Amino acid sequence: MSGNAVGPNFLTLQVHHLERSRRFYTELLGLPPSTAPGPANAAVFETRPIKLAVRQATIDLDAVSKVGWGVVVWIKAEDPDLLAKELADAGVEISRPPCDGACGREFAFVDPDGYELTIYEG
Repeated sequence: MSGNAVGPNFLTLQVHHLERSRRFYTELLGLPPSTAPGPANAAVFETRPIKLAVRQATIDLDAVSKVGWGVVVWIKAEDPDLLAKELADAGVEISRPPCDGACGREFAFVDPDGYELTIYEG
């Protein structure tokens, strides 16, 4: 087959309030915003190895009890323990406190829309 999939290249989370989520991911998580032009209904971040974005929902996010249920998004960080403290101090729900995992220090938190994401040191 010549049309084989290569692998994930971009990840987008649909959100209730685009500006609130943009601020959360840039100001609290520290993800740098992309300088490349993008769609007006999305905020793209300069993350590696794949880009992460949030976009205004085109689906009814309230139609389910938990968004993203069953999908685990891992975000690499330089100091997971410090980031967990900073997020907790800002009132962010830490759903799984920092611990030693298969990929080093890790923890999970809940973003403003209810997505649970995992931070790890890699």
